[in-house]
Amino acid sequence: MTEDPTRKHPRPDFPAQDQQHPGWTGPMDPPPDHGEDSYEGSGLLADRKTVVTGGDSGIGRAIALAYAREGADVLFTYLPDEKQDAEETTALVEEAGREAVAVPCDIRTEDACRQLVDRAVDEFGRIDVLVNNAAYQMSQPDGIGAISTEQFDRVVRTNLYGMFWLCKMALPRMRAGGSIINSTSVQAYKPSPHLLDYAMTKGAIVTFTQGLAQMVAGDGIRVNAVAPGPVWTPLIPATMPDTVEFGKQAPLGRPAQPAEMAPAYVFLASSRASFITAEILNATGGTPLP
Repeated sequence: MTEDPTRKHPRPDFPAQDQQHPGWTGPMDPPPDHGEDSYEGSGLLADRKTVVTGGDSGIGRAIALAYAREGADVLFTYLPDEKQDAEETTALVEEAGREAVAVPCDIRTEDACRQLVDRAVDEFGRIDVLVNNAAYQMSQPDGIGAISTEQFDRVVRTNLYGMFWLCKMALPRMRAGGSIINSTSVQAYKPSPHLLDYAMTKGAIVTFTQGLAQMVAGDGIRVNAVAPGPVWTPLIPATMPDTVEFGKQAPLGRPAQPAEMAPAYVFLASSRASFITAEILNATGGTPLP
């Protein structure tokens, strides 16, 4: 049966539910849907070896679950404070009959990124799919003057430096047919003032994706990005002010659930997208983007 997309998932209660960064899944109301009871695989990623940053919760967990149910092994990163969420993601991947490797890793340093790529090759022998999904944001409603150098550095290092280093280090370990998928955002095109630094990095990810895709096309490796709109993940109650009625601005009238993002990452990683590269797949809930 067809479903009304405006009513498919309940809207979170407003105001936002406060948590400390980085946030975790357990206290969220309603609980995020990662596809636990709905995602059905069909072998689209059989025997692929995949790396997903920020895979402990939110979109990253939904990607890890979907990749596993499509037949892929998954190495994913998490921050030390997110261990409980990481254990839950591990269980979901293993329940799908695939190998899960959970790696505590802060991608803000070059050495950490190098060690992560080496670990993936040690575990799997190769990397077929790299998903740069880890991100940091912190809302600053008081404007640019409230954005400290420490915050700005963390946003840029997490969202841009880590992606750059991981692509640079993973590409020599990838073969023709490989795929890189970056997480950008609706913020790249329609920035919210209170997320100025975060939005800036998401715009840079669009440019990086399109440029890198052209650089490696001749090697048979595709590079694309997904631009989600508002998605109900632990990052939201941990970084957004109480006054934000999260997701209400989307034309569909609600935030997405992580499970609604995962199919885009599956498609772009699969051979069904073999002629698609340098593209940004928009999943914004109806907000038109260029």
